Amino acid sequence: MNILIIYTHPNHQSLNYAFLEHTLKGIKENESIINVKVVDLYKEKFDPVLFFDENKKRSDMHTDPKFAAYREQILWAEKMVFIYPIWWGRPPAMLLGYIDQLFSTHFAYLNTGKYSHAALLKGKSVICISTMKGPKNYPLFFLRNAHKILMKKALFNYVGIKKVKFFEFGSVEISKKKQKPKLEKIYMYFKTLPPVSG
Repeated sequence: MNILIIYTHPNHQSLNYAFLEHTLKGIKENESIINVKVVDLYKEKFDPVLFFDENKKRSDMHTDPKFAAYREQILWAEKMVFIYPIWWGRPPAMLLGYIDQLFSTHFAYLNTGKYSHAALLKGKSVICISTMKGPKNYPLFFLRNAHKILMKKALFNYVGIKKVKFFEFGSVEISKKKQKPKLEKIYMYFKTLPPVSG
């Protein structure tokens, strides 16, 4: 199994980075995972700014050589793991910029009519690991699950990725002792992840 991890947090001393470390630790001990690649968007200084005009068309983004390596990584991956914080009820602008520029028409989907399209990334699966300062159920009760709707329905399902699993961890500003069960949960999940999983 090929796994692509897209890590999006500027601080390598953060809980998010600890989740990345525990994800990699579990993967290392899992014999069914053959290859893993990590994309650290902040470390790579990924440019999240989406730009197009009359000379640079948005519909041609799938041919932009600046993102060729990132497109190849997505095509290579059987499973993608996104690790990121929730800021103002949604993922960081850095990750949204990655999505804007990589999940483009002619690569992730193809318009086939006014109200129809063809999904081009079928057969893959996604795991989203996110953290937030507020309680775990805050997005559900106060934001009407906007985060999950954005990531699952508006993005992944649209491009053909139907298997999407969420790990949402709230109240992250707690003692390291209370963080340990959350990190252990992620470690064990990837350690025991079967070859074909949702």
